[in-house]
Amino acid sequence: MPHYLYDTAADFLDAAREMADTGHPTLARLLAEEAADRTADPEQAARILRDYPGSSLRQKG
Repeated sequence: MPHYLYDTAADFLDAAREMADTGHPTLARLLAEEAADRTADPEQAARILRDYPGSSLRQKG
């Protein structure tokens, strides 16, 4: 199994798209949340989250 290295918002967003396209919406949302966190522009971050609707799935801790 290949290992992937995600360093940038674009990396996480690409992975989110791939997960959404392959029928994994929960993983897509988590990856989109990480992409949004790594995006400096709040409007762009909000746009990313709008593309992957749903509640935050992250555990508080």
